[in-house]
Formats: sequence, C-alpha cells, structure tokens
Amino acid sequence: MDVDAYAAAHQAEWDRLEALVRRRGRLTGAEADELVTLYQRVASHLSVVRSSAPDVVLVGRLSALVARARAAVTGAHTPAWREVGRFFTVSFPAALYRCAPWWLGTAAAFLAVCAGIGWWVATHPLVRAALLPPAAVDQLVDHEFADYYSSAPAAEFAFGVWTNNAWVAAGSLALGVLLGVPVAYILWQNAANVGVSGGLMVAADRGDVFFGLILPHGLLEITAVLVAGGAGIRLGWTVVAPGARTRMRALAETGRETVGMALGLAAVLLVSGVIEGFVTPSGLPTWARVGIGVLAEVAFLTYVFWLGRRAVLAGETGDVAADERGDLLPTSA
Repeated sequence: MDVDAYAAAHQAEWDRLEALVRRRGRLTGAEADELVTLYQRVASHLSVVRSSAPDVVLVGRLSALVARARAAVTGAHTPAWREVGRFFTVSFPAALYRCAPWWLGTAAAFLAVCAGIGWWVATHPLVRAALLPPAAVDQLVDHEFADYYSSAPAAEFAFGVWTNNAWVAAGSLALGVLLGVPVAYILWQNAANVGVSGGLMVAADRGDVFFGLILPHGLLEITAVLVAGGAGIRLGWTVVAPGARTRMRALAETGRETVGMALGLAAVLLVSGVIEGFVTPSGLPTWARVGIGVLAEVAFLTYVFWLGRRAVLAGETGDVAADERGDLLPTSA
C-alpha cells in the first residue's frame, strides 16, 4: 500500500477529528455525533496502516489521535483519589447527617441503659455479689481493667481493637435488614458491659480510673458504634415502612447509603483504635488523655453537622452516583 497516497486520501478526516478533539466540551450535538463517527473511522485507518504499511511515524501519530479521541468520546475516568476525597467530604458526611435522628435517638437510649445499669450495680451490693465473687471484683478493679489497655504492644493492640470494632459496626449495619432486632441486641450487650464495668469501678472508688481510661478513645469509638446501630435500625424500619417508594427501591437506596457508611465508619474506628492503642495507656496526665478524646469527638460532630448539613442542602443524599446505580424496572403505581 502507498502510505503517502493513503495519508493524502484521509488527511482531511484526521485533521477534522483533531479539531473536534481540541474543542471537546464545546461541541454541538451534530459535532458530537461527528466526533464519534470520525473516531471509529480513524481507528479503522490505524488498523489498516498497522497491518498493511507499518510506518512508524504515521502509526504513532494516528495512535495518539485515536487515544485522545477515545478519551473525548468515553469521558476521562475520575481518578480514584478524587472519588475517595468526594466520599469523605460529601457522600459520607451527608449520609451521617441524614441519619442523625436515628443514631442520636439510639445514643440517648444507649446512654440511659449504661447509666441505669451502672447506678444499679454501684448502689446495690447484692447485685455486685450476684455478678462476680468479691475476689474477682477486686481483680477486675485493681488490675484487669487498667492492664487491658497495655496487654499488647500499642500498634498490635490498636489494630486488634480496630478490627473488632469495625466488625461490630459492620454487623450492626448489615443485620439491620432483619427488622433491626439483632442490632438492638448488640447494642444492649455493649451498654450492659459498659454499665456493669462502670458500676463495679465506681463502687470500689475507682471511678476516676474508669473514666480516665474509657473517655480518651471511648467517646469517638462508642459514637461510631452508635451511628452504625442507628443506621442499622433505620434500615430495618425501611423494611417495615418504606413510605411512598416500593419496598425494594427503598431498601436498595437505604442499603447503598448503609454500605457507604460502613466504609466511612471503618476509618473513624481506625482513629479511635489509634487513640486507644497509643493515648489511653500512655503516661500523659488524665486531663490530657481525656482532652484528646474530647477533641476527636468534637471534630467528628463538627464534620457531621457542618460538612454533612452543607452537602445535604446542596442536594446530596449519601447514595452512590446515579451512573453507578443499577437500572430500575418500571412498576405500576
């Protein structure tokens, strides 16, 4: 094949495609259709040149042109780091904000149960005696509670705490579809454990140790678990009362938000795990350790109610982008 003759015959098409690629984003409908047609045609030209007359210069030129045209036709893929950035600055805080009534209500109930059980244990010696023998209580309040936080190297302990809490949060979110019943049981167990431990420590005049060790990491950690619990209960209620939407559509939309929250809460729990591994057992004064926990909690709440509110007011729902959702079949009213 005569390469020069072939290039001369199609030069005008190549030039036109290059001009359209340079103007992408400002094309009319007819020009966009022309861009697609020329892209397919020039891709065929490249295939012919490669197989019949492999001219290195011409192949390189056409390859670059076809690659640019393909990007213009299909659209450039959003870099992964931008998708991650958008998730943590828009989608995740919006989902947290929209779900806030559920997890704030869950938090109120959780704290009421903790306080009630803690008061009951701390003020009733017979209850304490029924829970544990006196020797076991002494072992807990004098050694086990405080020693737990230094039972492993900080990095190993932080990783173990993170994975455990992430599983608890993920379980609360996923099991919510079972009408929220398993979620309520998980939260009850956690509230009872905190209440009993706190009651035993306070009864032994070790309340300062209890709060000094649990508050640095516990504020953020328990908040994240309660957010997961509230979202799980919300998912369960969606099954019961989907509203104006069909039950399947409501479950799909709420479920996608819930899965996104699971990913975001894993990051939040990683932060609390690091605090629990490195700050809680550290030699810092109690006020400094608790202060770090308070700062982490305030930062999280600010993140939710500032970034989240702003995202929701801008129309964000916390759901995945429309082009990433599955197609919905039309249903009759």
